Parts: sequence; C-alpha cells; structure tokens
Amino acid sequence: MRRMMPRLAPTVLVIALHACVPPAAADVPAVKPGAACTAPEHHEFDFWIGDWDVHGPQGKLAGRNRITSVHDGCALEEQWSGQGGVTGSSLTSYDASRHQWHQTWVDNSGGVLLLDGAFQGGRMTLRGEAAPQPGATPAQQRVTWQALPDGRVRQHWESSNDGGSTWATVFDGYYTRRVK
Repeated sequence: MRRMMPRLAPTVLVIALHACVPPAAADVPAVKPGAACTAPEHHEFDFWIGDWDVHGPQGKLAGRNRITSVHDGCALEEQWSGQGGVTGSSLTSYDASRHQWHQTWVDNSGGVLLLDGAFQGGRMTLRGEAAPQPGATPAQQRVTWQALPDGRVRQHWESSNDGGSTWATVFDGYYTRRVK
C-alpha cells in the first residue's frame, strides 16, 4: 500500500530548501542602495564630473570627455574621444575596504590600465603599470588630476622606465567645461 504525503508537504519542502540555500549576494545588499557611498571620501573626485573639451598645454584640442556619476554616486564613468580616433572609457571608484581609489581604463587600441591611489593635497593621484606594446617591459604610470582655480581640471600623465627615479610626461591636458 502506498503512503500518501500530506498536502502541505510540498510547501514545507520548498520552505526548507530556501532555508538551506543562502541568498545570492546581489539579493541581499550589505548596505541599502543609495546609502553605500555617502561618505566624503566617495566624492573627493566629483570635481571631474562634467562634459569637457580637453586641450594640450599649447591650446590644441586633444579630445572630448564626459564624466558622469553612476551607481548612486558610488563610481565615476568616463567616456573619452580623442582627435586621432582613439576612444576609451574608465570606471573609477573609492574602495572603502582598501581606503584607496581605483580606476580601470580600456580603449579601442586594446589598451587596459589599472590604477590605484589617493586624493591628497587637492590632487587625485593614481598609479599603475602598463607596457607600451605587448611583450614590452611594463613602465610605471602616474596620473594626477587637479581642479584649478579658474574651473578647469588639469590631468598630468607621466611614465617611468627606471622604477620611478625619473618621469616623462605622456599627456598634459586641460579640461574646460563645454558650453551647451
């Protein structure tokens, strides 16, 4: 004779299974969305937000850049287009667990640059390593952004092939807000 399960058994079984399986991290955020990035550190780089024309030190247009705040103020997203056809984007955020900033840059030449650093003395300085060509010895990279008194932002990118003893300028750009 076959034993009949009570009608509630499937429901009880489903509840028991859910109790045994931990919820996905995405389902249960550690901090309520929108409240995770309200500390002042998360907004040290907000001076870079905007639509910009970027010029070299001699005033020649180098490209255009749009920086937006994304993910409820937890990151900055960059969209770059250069005069020579180079396009790129980055995602920059403050990593509270490491007490530092991080940027991941990717461009249409296959370039990838990972940078970490801090905001100190009115400047955001991020550092990393990158090889000028595949297979080449990586060089140290240092990129600094600074808000200027006239409302512009200066980005100064330097590279060192000797462990940081000497630095050569890769890019020196001045961001001017675009007029809409």
